[in-house]
Amino acid sequence: MTDTEILQIAVRTLDEKLGKDIKVIRIRDVSSIANYFVLATGTSSTQVKTLADMVENKLSKSGTVPRRIEGYRGADWIVLDYIDVIVHIFYKDTREFYDLERLWQDGEAVDIGELLEADAERPGKVAL
Repeated sequence: MTDTEILQIAVRTLDEKLGKDIKVIRIRDVSSIANYFVLATGTSSTQVKTLADMVENKLSKSGTVPRRIEGYRGADWIVLDYIDVIVHIFYKDTREFYDLERLWQDGEAVDIGELLEADAERPGKVAL
């Protein structure tokens, strides 16, 4: 599965399950950690877990499993590591405290509207 397909599934799932303040940052030109970060906020620890579960479930159905999952027990910041795409799901206060958007400001913000509007029958057609 391509980075774009992973991004589309993750962003659409977070949006469908009412994740807040969804952002994608392209970091491939500033770091070797990954190509993209996906950031989203849940309004409770239950929603943070649900968002993480749903993203993992949808991607697993497409044949992509995370290399690693961190933070599930505390549920204030869950990280799903898909190697080139890392999904961060935060509780609001935790997201504000760590402020990854500021830390990764040298990365490039990706318009998630393109990911949400892309033809669902043909994932991967958005050029990122």
